[in-house]
Amino acid sequence: MGQFLEDEKIIELYWVRDQRAITCSQQKYGAYCHKIAQNVLHNESDCEECMNDTWFRAWNSMPTERPGILQAFLGAITRNLSLDRYRKNHSKKRGEGEISYIYEEMQDCISGENMELHVENMELAEMINRFLAGMKTENRRIFVRRYWYFDSIAEIAKRFSVSESKVKSSLMRSRESLRKCLAQEGIEV
Repeated sequence: MGQFLEDEKIIELYWVRDQRAITCSQQKYGAYCHKIAQNVLHNESDCEECMNDTWFRAWNSMPTERPGILQAFLGAITRNLSLDRYRKNHSKKRGEGEISYIYEEMQDCISGENMELHVENMELAEMINRFLAGMKTENRRIFVRRYWYFDSIAEIAKRFSVSESKVKSSLMRSRESLRKCLAQEGIEV
């Protein structure tokens, strides 16, 4: 396996509209982005379509936006596209899959009717970032793996070499703390 091009050089390829930017992005971050899509969609065909859309969206976004961290930029694109695809696929079948469980877990913190609206709200994102910054490292990592990467409880337990019950307990305490934090900030819970 050869060396990957540095992120700054890949970004520069996007900016000068050199199509090698897409190839370099796929080589360096394809597996990372695919894992995000797979955790949301659990369908290889949908994942592949999401991956193609990720590179297309990155290509179209880059001339106006220079990302600070390319991996996070591509991961966020993949995550958002995957969630859009999931919603489209499950709009009539609500209640199936890991994403539905995650939304159910978070409904105690943010009302279900307003969840998508609140998540898009930048003010809420800033509050959540402050909340995450104040957490113990292990709890924050567990929280992010569950609610950003959509890892299953079992995957998180294995990743951090802890029991599933410890992961569930950590998530429950974190959600309760987040709910209280949001309530103090005036966010409807």
